[in-house]
Amino acid sequence: MKETVDLIVTDAAEVVTLGGRGDGPLTGSAMDDPAVVVGGAVAVRDGKVVAVEAAGAIAAAYEAEQVLSARGGTVLPGLVDPHTHPVFDATREGEFDQRARGATYLDITAAGGGIFSSVRSLRAAPRERLASRLRSRLDRFLACGTTTIEAKSGYGLDPASERMSLELIAEAHASHPVDIDPTCLAAHQIAPEFKQDRGAYVALVCEQILPEAARSGLARSADVFCDQGAYTVDEARRVLQAAQDCGLERRVHADELASVGAAELAAEMGAQTADHLVKVSDAGIEAMAASGTAPVLLPATCFSLRLREYAPARRMIEAGLPLALATDFNPGTSYTFSMIEVISLACGLLDLTVSEALVAATRNAAATLGLPGVRGRLEPGAVADLIVLDVPNHLFLGYQVGWNPVTEVVKDGHLVWRRETGAVGASPT
Repeated sequence: MKETVDLIVTDAAEVVTLGGRGDGPLTGSAMDDPAVVVGGAVAVRDGKVVAVEAAGAIAAAYEAEQVLSARGGTVLPGLVDPHTHPVFDATREGEFDQRARGATYLDITAAGGGIFSSVRSLRAAPRERLASRLRSRLDRFLACGTTTIEAKSGYGLDPASERMSLELIAEAHASHPVDIDPTCLAAHQIAPEFKQDRGAYVALVCEQILPEAARSGLARSADVFCDQGAYTVDEARRVLQAAQDCGLERRVHADELASVGAAELAAEMGAQTADHLVKVSDAGIEAMAASGTAPVLLPATCFSLRLREYAPARRMIEAGLPLALATDFNPGTSYTFSMIEVISLACGLLDLTVSEALVAATRNAAATLGLPGVRGRLEPGAVADLIVLDVPNHLFLGYQVGWNPVTEVVKDGHLVWRRETGAVGASPT
């Protein structure tokens, strides 16, 4: 007698499971094995994966109220984006043109643009407009196959605006199919009104904004931008220590523009992640490997900034680090919603294989977050987040660029997006 499940996804050329090999992220050579079931199918019940096997075996063992045909395409776990900045008002496409004409990121920031431009526009924006724009962006993440993100505040830089940003993230998490892990990035820059008293703003972050974010439950983590033109190592250490004292996890924007020792600081402070790492030192890589801090690499940002140097991904894998990838979605330096685009860029710019990039965009990315359940893989007991792509195998993610192959998105066992019709509903709350 067949076992009844809620959903069967079948007729796949491949089901890429990213499963097995214990819990947690994959490292080293294991990153190059995505655990593919050729001609596979997935059975789902109560929002969890029940089985992933050959389609014939699934058909013989299970029957379902709903059957979704992959039509010879590829089935993946829902993509996981562990570094985004989705709460802002205005876009900054003019800065991309400025960079094309020779201006650098630091030039634009020194002239009052960059993060400071986004701070001005967010502070002036009505809350309802910010909420609407955030929901629209989450719709676009979902359409690109991303089912879980980390989302940062950081364009408010004052207590009220930072709290509002985190509240908007919490409201979106409760009402939208995309799950969100919230981070307070009040230490994104020194607020412009504190330009002449940096220490006073660092104290405000440490003594008021982060404790309130922790007490309210609006943030799980705190982040700090430790780099040239942002926070010094000593300032960032104060922020990370305050976050730890509040019970928040730590994340660090590290060594993107210059090698300032931010990766070493992230390791010293037990940060979950150090992100960017374009200029990371060998000592920083060694320190992260010793501490368990995961590198999150952002190749779309390098592309947008027109950099000619990239994070040393291969050295990190060889050092045994659990490499993850993210979009760095933001209004100024990486206006992309697509982790599939990031996978392609990681193959072309960071010298990753497709399998390594896919692991970094799913299982390893999920391991840096604090949301409940097993995510970023398809195996019994995992959260039933999966996507169907109209490609014959996972190698197309590096081979064919400039398109979105996602045809369906299943979140918590429910079909929530289909290419032909757009969003079809939110996951139950």
